Amino acid sequence: MNLKDVRNDVRKLANKKDAEILQRFFKTGPGEYGEGDIFLGIQVPVLRKIAKEYEGLPLQEVQELLVSPVHEERLLSLLLLVRAYTKGNNTMKRRIYLLYINNIQYINSWDLVDISAEHIVGAYLRHKSSNTLYRLAKSHLIWNRRIAMIATFHYIKQNEFKETLKIAQLLLSDEEDLIHKAVGWMLREVGKRDQRTEEDFLAQHYNNMPRTMLRYAIERFPEPLRMKYLRGEM
Repeated sequence: MNLKDVRNDVRKLANKKDAEILQRFFKTGPGEYGEGDIFLGIQVPVLRKIAKEYEGLPLQEVQELLVSPVHEERLLSLLLLVRAYTKGNNTMKRRIYLLYINNIQYINSWDLVDISAEHIVGAYLRHKSSNTLYRLAKSHLIWNRRIAMIATFHYIKQNEFKETLKIAQLLLSDEEDLIHKAVGWMLREVGKRDQRTEEDFLAQHYNNMPRTMLRYAIERFPEPLRMKYLRGEM
């Protein structure tokens, strides 16, 4: 079991037609958010199966996958890290968290963030200082800001909403649609567990929120209530 075996297995599954579809979907053209990213055309469930088969791969080799120019190799690396983090002791969890943070520039697409941030960054920082989350939330890099927001999903699942709401407030004026969606999604997740907490936040901010953020946040509200928010009648 080594990196060469993993890469051979991954490349055997490449599908040119699917790769072309994924490159359009993830906006890899000039000036788009995924500019230059390389896809092989492998679906996430298939990569999850490979991650299960290779979950004993040494961290050094997992890191080599993470710095790959190939999107699916980076995604596979993160799936491996999440599996290792979940099963690891405290020393291993710290190693994985530091590997993640030290290579954060390679976690550069919304799907890479969304499969990993809560399980590694959120899980590691939950009982520690939140300074890293706030630093990421203030980053000029869109993916760092999304990591900060999505990492708090781990807290939300423990019915802890404070950090989510603080970071959501920091990102209210963000210019990126992918951040609007992330914030709205996390607010919606808060509301699924405690609608009053979400509505208290919306009462202060909904008139100043980007429309996409608001739509995501209130998606599961009863239709009459949802329409009141959209019409600005709350």
